[in-house]
Amino acid sequence: MTLSALVATFFYSGHLRPAPGTWGSLAALPAAWLVAEWAGFFGLLFIGAILFFLGLWATRKETAGKADHDPSEIVIDEVVGQWIALAPVIYGANMMQADLLALWPGWIAAFLLFRLFDIWKPGPVGWADSLGGPLGVMLDDVIAGFFAAVGVIGLALLAHGVLM
Repeated sequence: MTLSALVATFFYSGHLRPAPGTWGSLAALPAAWLVAEWAGFFGLLFIGAILFFLGLWATRKETAGKADHDPSEIVIDEVVGQWIALAPVIYGANMMQADLLALWPGWIAAFLLFRLFDIWKPGPVGWADSLGGPLGVMLDDVIAGFFAAVGVIGLALLAHGVLM
């Protein structure tokens, strides 16, 4: 397997069936935890940005000359989007100097909300997906990740009594 395939499938997690996008999102969780433990919140953002550009490159390489511009085994986009969805949880844990896993409800909310927006593709998510090509593949999940992050923040505010 080539380096571009390894990146695009996020270490082969995109080959798991059924629902490779969900498997890619699940694989993103322990990877985010490892990066956040090692490099903190800003390290996660920095490495996430690098993954975005690596994802563009890998998707371009893996789809070159093929009819399908977004094959299901490409899940690096889900990883980037899932990390964006997790960003408020990791920021909150870092800010409160809490163990990252102590905010486990936030991890679950981030996962579920990201999958919801990634599958449903409302508004700008669907627009980005319709762009096609590597940018469309990556951008729809970035936007879905931002939608999920806003949802995570809203749920955290509700859970902590701020919105009551």
